[in-house]
Amino acid sequence: MYGHPQAVETMAEIFGEAISTYTRRQALDDGFLVDVSELAKEAGIKFPVAMTRAAWEDCVTWSEADNKRQTYQDEAGRLWDVLWMASVAARRNSGSEVRFQLYRVPRGGRGVRPRLVVLQMHCGPGDDGKPVITIGLPGED
Repeated sequence: MYGHPQAVETMAEIFGEAISTYTRRQALDDGFLVDVSELAKEAGIKFPVAMTRAAWEDCVTWSEADNKRQTYQDEAGRLWDVLWMASVAARRNSGSEVRFQLYRVPRGGRGVRPRLVVLQMHCGPGDDGKPVITIGLPGED
């Protein structure tokens, strides 16, 4: 009986009390997520955006040692590439999960050729229930 006050059950009533919770804010504070919302706005993404640490390390991180060993790049440019491709993918696709591709020079070694990487963008409710976007590697939760 939907709509009847006595028929409405809370999640806790259905599943029991949560064993553990880990909020997006905690993940940002702990460094498991990297907030990229400011630059994402410039790329046309209106919701808050974070990248998983693994996606950040694979696609954005770049050091002076990498410049000397491989080729000159910077993290701001690498992040822009991720966010721009995410915004293009979001405009072309609908749904809460969208995969997209981009080329980036992998870190380590001496390679300078860009390689294709697949990232996954997930849009869902944040800690306050408002939409947020998380960009990660496929298979990351």
